[in-house]
Amino acid sequence: MSNLSLSTRLVAGLSLAQLVGWGSVFYAFSMLLSPVEAALGASRAEVSLSLSLALLAEGLAAYPVGRWIDAGHERRVMAGGSLLAGLGLVGLSQANSLAAVYAAWGCLGLAMSATLYTPVFAVVTRRFPHDYRRQIITITFLGGLASTVFIPLMAWLLEAYGWRTMLWVLAGCQWLVCLPIHAVLLRGAPRPRGPQRWSGSTLAGNAATGPTRREAMRQPTFVLVGVFQVLMMAVTVAIAAHLVNLLLESGMPPAWAVALPASMGMVQVAGRAMLFFFEHRFSLHTVNRWIPTLIPLGLAALLMSLTWFNGSVAVAALFVALYGLGNGMVTIVKGTAVAQYVNQAHAASLNGALGLPIALGRAAAPWALGALWSPTAGYLTGLWVLMAASVVAVGALVWAQRIQHPTNRAN
Repeated sequence: MSNLSLSTRLVAGLSLAQLVGWGSVFYAFSMLLSPVEAALGASRAEVSLSLSLALLAEGLAAYPVGRWIDAGHERRVMAGGSLLAGLGLVGLSQANSLAAVYAAWGCLGLAMSATLYTPVFAVVTRRFPHDYRRQIITITFLGGLASTVFIPLMAWLLEAYGWRTMLWVLAGCQWLVCLPIHAVLLRGAPRPRGPQRWSGSTLAGNAATGPTRREAMRQPTFVLVGVFQVLMMAVTVAIAAHLVNLLLESGMPPAWAVALPASMGMVQVAGRAMLFFFEHRFSLHTVNRWIPTLIPLGLAALLMSLTWFNGSVAVAALFVALYGLGNGMVTIVKGTAVAQYVNQAHAASLNGALGLPIALGRAAAPWALGALWSPTAGYLTGLWVLMAASVVAVGALVWAQRIQHPTNRAN
């Protein structure tokens, strides 16, 4: 079989695994929030804490996962993560207390660290060192449809069978789809890369004169890219976790409160398709600079919908368009920023080193948004905090670009 067909099979398989992985684990939380509250008699903040714990576990595991992938163990990491994800979903289906829910989501957090975008981006960067950005965009096409496919599917399963049976179905998706893909297609991992000389943002050859991993972590661009990733990931995970309930509480009809978040996936995919157009016509750094601004613009539209338009479907749809396009494209920016602005040779390990601060930000965000919710103001206070965080994130990335590529300031 030709190398082309092998790479096509690999990218197609990893794309499908991302679709199922995101849909069956991450997006499951938003559909489980209200049923678990009702089943356990728990508060919004108490149930929101379960996702926060999962994200904390994901971040704590990120650095060793990155090191294992850099060492060539990607098949064991991702196949093991799929197996663990199924076990976590089954465990959650049997939970009858908050402690059991927290334990199950902790297990799912470890599984996410080994199966979702961060590890798969590292795998692709190792296997396609000269074309990793385009391959990452391709993989995220299907991954972006996770909410479009799984939110309606889970809504139907909840209505027809209840949340515990739904979780068994999601576990089956992990074991019957993701596990075989990772176990079969990730055979023959590339050997670990030796020391390489780093010149600016490009690999310049094989020599022992390049910076070590620790030296790369002390670069100002690493800190700024870290700020960008921590804040932007905190914002997007908080919105995803609470969006369905937010729209329902705004007075929006239930059908629209499900349809709009579900449509987010298609909008994200459209955004990633736009990247192919933009990257042929504009500077890569210009594209990276403007894409993240769509996130605060989208949040501004959502705030307008809640404060001035009483949950208007039309204004909420504007939020979906702006935020969905931005979130679809910013995933690529987040996934490639370390390789582009810090160091490509150690990208997996450096992204893993950001795992703990990212985990703390992502873990705090769903809980904080739930804690800032009130019966009178709803989610308004939390949304203003998220918008401010997204503006700071955009500024940090622009600053990193200007340090690494000062000649591109006017581009």
